[in-house]
Amino acid sequence: MNQRERFLNVMNFKPVDRLPMIEWAGWWDKTIARFISEGAPDLPVKEDIKHTYFGLDRLKQYWIGSRSREFSNLAADKRKITDMETYERLKPYLYDKSKVDAAVEDAAKYKKMHDDGELVVWITVDGFFWFPRTLFGIEDHLYAFYDNPELMHRMNQDNTHYIKYVFEKMSEAIHPDFMTFAEDMSYNLGPMLSEDMFDEFLLPYYKQTVPYIESLGTIPLVDTDGQLEGMIPWLQRAGIRGALPLERKAGVDVNRIRQNYPDFLVIGAYDKMVMDVSEEAMREEFERLLPTMKSGGYIPSVDHQTPPGVSLENYWKYLTLLKEYSIKGAIR
Repeated sequence: MNQRERFLNVMNFKPVDRLPMIEWAGWWDKTIARFISEGAPDLPVKEDIKHTYFGLDRLKQYWIGSRSREFSNLAADKRKITDMETYERLKPYLYDKSKVDAAVEDAAKYKKMHDDGELVVWITVDGFFWFPRTLFGIEDHLYAFYDNPELMHRMNQDNTHYIKYVFEKMSEAIHPDFMTFAEDMSYNLGPMLSEDMFDEFLLPYYKQTVPYIESLGTIPLVDTDGQLEGMIPWLQRAGIRGALPLERKAGVDVNRIRQNYPDFLVIGAYDKMVMDVSEEAMREEFERLLPTMKSGGYIPSVDHQTPPGVSLENYWKYLTLLKEYSIKGAIR
């Protein structure tokens, strides 16, 4: 089987020869520096270390956020919105179509590799919790659900139009296999908003975007850190089919998710905190995840960036185990 066939089969609970072997998250710069200092090649494109040196499956991510490149050059006080007037002043720096054009141009270079099954393509967009927070700031964003509801709806409606534009144009160049709404709307104890707030401020915009994304053959997922289990029913009502990264330190239990939500897709969940302990600890973590691997709809991967405390030697041990369990956990 090729890499796309494996990925799509697993995501559709179908048989595979082995599970995909991916690192969904980019490594910390300190992790890369350590690996290089201990013998990994210092390649010009650091992402290539994953594929050409470590032999992981190819995963190409396009993060097409709703802020322009020029936005980050604005003074801090100019990047923050407080009301409709400040939002309108910032709009020239938002919803940048030239970013989409650049991504489309780049994606065309990978079309053959993708069509030949040698590459899985993934698009990330700013979600309907994440995007307003980037403009309000964390604390003011939480107040805005109460203090600026009209503005919150206006921003998310504008973002909806942009997201649909992103997928319309990207699908002309390449057909993304899956996508993530960047949200980060949960923390270590649960969601950062109530179900009522989710239904009022996020759900209408998922319902406008998710059906369109699925019509293009792309699997919609949500990227949210922390403890997300309580909000899975909310996501499912929105048409979201799964989530990553499923952080173990937040108490997320992938086996419990599979038991409670059998068709919910999951990527990640491998506790990164065991990777600098011992090979035995790493194997025990794979054994913990094995029942969900065998159930389908799950791709094991580090539950966030591999931390710089992990040596190159230990990372190779992790990869050896990942290969072993990608075969052991495959549906046949």
